[in-house]
Amino acid sequence: MQTFTKLSEMRDAAARWRAGGALAVVPTMGALHAGHISLVEAAKARADRVVAWIFVNPKQFDNPEDLKKYPRHLEADAAKLAAAGVDALYAPDPDQVYPEGFATKVTVTGLTDMLCGAHRPGHFDGVATVVTKILTQTQADFAMFGEKDYQQLQVVSRLAADLNLPVEIVPCATVREADGLALSSRNERLSPEDRAIAPALHAAMRRAVERMQAGEAPGPVIERATQEIEKAGYREVEYLELRASDGLAAMTTLDRPARLFAAAHLGPVRLIDNIAVGPAVR
Repeated sequence: MQTFTKLSEMRDAAARWRAGGALAVVPTMGALHAGHISLVEAAKARADRVVAWIFVNPKQFDNPEDLKKYPRHLEADAAKLAAAGVDALYAPDPDQVYPEGFATKVTVTGLTDMLCGAHRPGHFDGVATVVTKILTQTQADFAMFGEKDYQQLQVVSRLAADLNLPVEIVPCATVREADGLALSSRNERLSPEDRAIAPALHAAMRRAVERMQAGEAPGPVIERATQEIEKAGYREVEYLELRASDGLAAMTTLDRPARLFAAAHLGPVRLIDNIAVGPAVR
């Protein structure tokens, strides 16, 4: 596995590789886990060459403390990527992403004013800006994004379509622990006590999905699930909402494919999750 820190290195390699086949990128902020490796495997199934991007993007953090505490394990991450068969790790120096005088912001409207966007001002501008950088710097034919960050996936797909970027955004299924907790780099910040509580979020969401698909009204079901999550030990449920899978419109009736979205705080950690929800049985 090669390692690049400069844009010129990445561009030279991309030009060589794309001349002989397809190139896929796996965008990450590091602190890699099995979910990231599943993106690598999906990339290898699609492309002849795979590059993994690692960069902790300061522009998508609304909380400076969260940025400061975000886990960074570049050496260990590189070993995992090499073992997974990645062709190159691109871990750009900060000035390769945001050079002195950088003054551009990419904004996607319509998909970013709800859910995480409503609670994290500027977050999706930071995501859209760095993803534009990822796609243009790597020149990838495929870009792999996990469905755990489903709103992000929708934003990135809209961005690529609107800007006519020559890349296919590939959704990849959420990877979970055996107890249902969605894998996340932030999970390593959970104390042992909080880690024992953490699966309650997914469990309550699953019960809510079953009730809605059985025909119960979403409103009361979501209210009950919120109470269950808080009773389990979460200090705050930031949101628990039913929204359309395509376009993220709020839903009060389960009459088309949807997703149940959640963000909740457990100790110092903010966890997110989402589950697909089919139309209710009539």
